[in-house]
Amino acid sequence: MVDFKGKPFFLKDEDIRWVEETLAGMSTDEKVGQLFCPLGLTDNEYYLHHLINDLHIGGLMYRPGPKAEVRATHEKIQSFAKIPMLIAANTEAGGDGLCVEGTSFGKPLAVAATNDPEAAYQMGYTACAEGAAAGLNWSFAPIVDIDREFHSPITNVRTFGSDRDRVIAMGSAYLRGAKEAGVAVSIKHFPGDGMDERDQHIVTSINSCSDEEWMNSYGKIYKTLIDQGAETVMVGHIALPSVVEALNPKASNKEKLYPATLSKELLTGLLRGRLGFNGMISTDATPMIGYMSVMPRKKALPTTIMAGCDMILFNKDLDEDWAWMREAVDNGDLTMERLDEAVTRILALKAALKLPQKQKEGKLVPGEEALSVVGCEQHRTWAKDVADRAITLVRDTQNLLPISPEKYRRVYLNVIQKDMSPDSPVVAAWKALFEKEGFEVITRDRTVTIEPADFANPELPEKKKQMMHELYRPIREFHEDKDLYVYIANVVTGSNNTTTRLNWNVSFGLGDDAPWFVEEIPTMMISTCNPYHLFDAPMIKTYINAYFTDDNFNEAVMDKIMGRSPFKGVSPVDPYCGNPYIKMLG
Repeated sequence: MVDFKGKPFFLKDEDIRWVEETLAGMSTDEKVGQLFCPLGLTDNEYYLHHLINDLHIGGLMYRPGPKAEVRATHEKIQSFAKIPMLIAANTEAGGDGLCVEGTSFGKPLAVAATNDPEAAYQMGYTACAEGAAAGLNWSFAPIVDIDREFHSPITNVRTFGSDRDRVIAMGSAYLRGAKEAGVAVSIKHFPGDGMDERDQHIVTSINSCSDEEWMNSYGKIYKTLIDQGAETVMVGHIALPSVVEALNPKASNKEKLYPATLSKELLTGLLRGRLGFNGMISTDATPMIGYMSVMPRKKALPTTIMAGCDMILFNKDLDEDWAWMREAVDNGDLTMERLDEAVTRILALKAALKLPQKQKEGKLVPGEEALSVVGCEQHRTWAKDVADRAITLVRDTQNLLPISPEKYRRVYLNVIQKDMSPDSPVVAAWKALFEKEGFEVITRDRTVTIEPADFANPELPEKKKQMMHELYRPIREFHEDKDLYVYIANVVTGSNNTTTRLNWNVSFGLGDDAPWFVEEIPTMMISTCNPYHLFDAPMIKTYINAYFTDDNFNEAVMDKIMGRSPFKGVSPVDPYCGNPYIKMLG
């Protein structure tokens, strides 16, 4: 059932012999262990021995850490392993996905905003070359979702945008870079995120495309990258009811809404069948609620493998998961035929990556000298260039730009983010940038809010008294201490959110937090993490999407708003959220 010599394995006879002989020599316990890729929690040798020698796991993923420590841990892991290990990381946007000293390209949407696939190649090569220096051989990237639902709190800047062809171009370029670095990719999140405004971490989300629409959009993306040799596909806890119904008209409503990780129609019928994928299939993280809430975990794990997945990513309790999977083999819920097929694909991937050969040569993890590539000058130059080319001026209908201290000396800076402190690192960084240009900067203290009870309290703390005065002071006074109001919207896209919207600290619609004053003084918003904030602030006349916040991106923004550098970014999404009235307001 596995085509060893075809895409994506391209195995030679000696590679095939290794796969077949290794499989034949494995006990059932060892085969069951290969199905698991847990999250590494420590480099303790007892812990690692248990994972590798007792449970026989097939792969492992650690969160980012110092490069020398990451490399040493990976070297230890591979030294313990009888069968070489898959070593994974979320290298979605640069080498910092594995090593904290690694090069960051910001986010995929920033790369897409350059409108140049070569930037995506540079991101993929950098991410995987830097990761490989520390022992990485499996990248959980590129993300090839389509950002169609602007309310989604999880896709957004993690995607290459809303246009199918741009996603294909950027994803293909990342794949090319990864292959040059010798690292396998995992295109994700099949069958495609970005249609639902909910996050699969906390609910089984839905891809609502019709069968035909899916094949012409997400299907086209996956088919293209599969044909280009993507080695693995990561499957999300995302349902695709229209395709399930098309493939199996007798499917129940519950089955139509199974996440792809539990759906035989989507894994075997669609991914293996229609799309012709011959590589290895991994789940996304199985502790997610989008997976956990569908059926008891003891039943779900073997169901996932029987449906067509080959490897389970992450665990609630690995020992318990392993025991349940072993029990499923004994009672027939997981057949030996399907177990052998899954393990064969895992071994074929390892053979395709030349891991057995590297194991013999003692080269599964490069020497310490290889770490010099992590954060190297060439990669940082590429990343800085992406920041310069990504920053997008969405609109400046008030002709505010460029700004200068001569025109707008007194800047009121309001950084909207989860950390409300006026002394947070992000606030401090932006304040320093404006002050370096010669502006006088006052920062908003977002820890101070007015509650309804405060209006009747004659003994308010001093800061609340000042805020209360702010609510009702005359407009002429407002003009006396502000020349320019600057919002930095740093509302970070990430997992386990229900929304990434702007939230104002206001009482009864009053106060200086929300932009009621756009007709009184010049106002500008710089969004660092979400390209859609005009939905909540449509009255803003000067709006910039930066897609990320770090030194490269922040300095690029300042160069552009000061007039030292032109805006070059091309928006990969509709910043007006499909709402013509928002555009009209500008």
